[in-house]
Amino acid sequence: MYASRRHIYVREIKGFFQRLRRASNWLLMLAFFLLPWVPWGDRPAIWFNLPGREFHIFSATFYPQEFMLLSWLLIICAFGLFFITVFAGRVWCGYTCPQSVWTFLYIWVEHRLEGSRNRRIKLDKQPMNADKLWRKGAKHAIWLIIALATGVTFVGYFTPIGDLVVELPTLEAHGWSYFWVGFFLVFTYLNAGWLREQVCIYMCPYARFQSVMFDRDTLIVSYDTARGEPRGHRKKSLSHEQAREAGHGDCIDCDLCVQVCPTGIDIRDGLQYECITCAACIDACDSVMDKMGYPRGLIRYTTENALEGKPTHILRPRLMGYLAALLVMIGLFAWTVSDRTPLSFDVERDRNRLFQTTSEGNISNSYTLTVRNMDGEAHDYRLEASGLPGLTLDTESIRVPASDSRQRVVTITVPGEVIERPSHAITLRLTAERSPDISLEREARFLGELRR
Repeated sequence: MYASRRHIYVREIKGFFQRLRRASNWLLMLAFFLLPWVPWGDRPAIWFNLPGREFHIFSATFYPQEFMLLSWLLIICAFGLFFITVFAGRVWCGYTCPQSVWTFLYIWVEHRLEGSRNRRIKLDKQPMNADKLWRKGAKHAIWLIIALATGVTFVGYFTPIGDLVVELPTLEAHGWSYFWVGFFLVFTYLNAGWLREQVCIYMCPYARFQSVMFDRDTLIVSYDTARGEPRGHRKKSLSHEQAREAGHGDCIDCDLCVQVCPTGIDIRDGLQYECITCAACIDACDSVMDKMGYPRGLIRYTTENALEGKPTHILRPRLMGYLAALLVMIGLFAWTVSDRTPLSFDVERDRNRLFQTTSEGNISNSYTLTVRNMDGEAHDYRLEASGLPGLTLDTESIRVPASDSRQRVVTITVPGEVIERPSHAITLRLTAERSPDISLEREARFLGELRR
């Protein structure tokens, strides 16, 4: 626990899984950096407008009162992560986790500027000179530029990024914009450039509780001990059959699987929580097996049962349970969003005066209506009320611009003789005149005095 950190010099390797990982990394980074720049009408396609309390995602606009949808989405993501973990371990960490994506990007820059693993080790050991200074300086400068772009892009999801990149250098941006840009600059630089595997091993809670979801049928990256041991060096001219006859296992103890691991573990020591399932060791080992003329798969995606020669059960109860729950929640979420009425309104009675009595003997109540148009076009809403005989409104239409809200004080009047008790339930209904399917009801209370 108290041992000093051992710096990990990650070796670059090529192979099928690394091509797959790089493709997913570049795709995720391009999506992250480009989405704030995508226009959608007169606004960004994705814009979380906190001051305006509006959250725009392409054509849909959500409001704080629809927070339940966000809760649903987070629960769906949690169950999706549970399902993936039960099925394939920490594959999320190896291919799509932001910490891994940005760390691999920083390592990629390091490889380009400082060279291969052996060259980087040699460079760090030599005294400071002009070559070392410019390589180290250029590396950290590019790291900081990436971190700055990350911070600006993240804030660009909450502030239109076109205005943000103009206001930041001219010191016209909001103070919170500078704070959050600086926050993400610092922590991106630290986490991806310096801490790296420390985040995955010690700071990430997922690394600690993911083992609870593992079972003997979970797909993991494993070393085939029965095939690989006893490990040891041998001549390359020795064929596979000759090596087996001589008592050698397939592992030639080259340590290449350790050198390519971003968390610095030895996969040959068995299942370890530090493994992020990036499969770099699989590609490294397969390349060695190809050179030796041995079959691939000494290190591979497999299960503990398969390694012991037992049958693997893919469709097991826990996995199917997570899948069923996930599909049900996705279906309900999709139905709720598709059936969502792009209209919301609140009704609040005037608390300063319970009711008024007119000279004609009628009784009136005043209400404040807050109408939110969550559609992409302006609407004229027709207001109707029901629940008491002879009920009349002083306002019958409210116009609200697209993605905007309006407040209106509405007075409802009824004849005094219809009041049979101090409080009556009434219903207010708003309907878009050009789109009758956009309609919503709210219940309110009408107060009055008894005259019988």
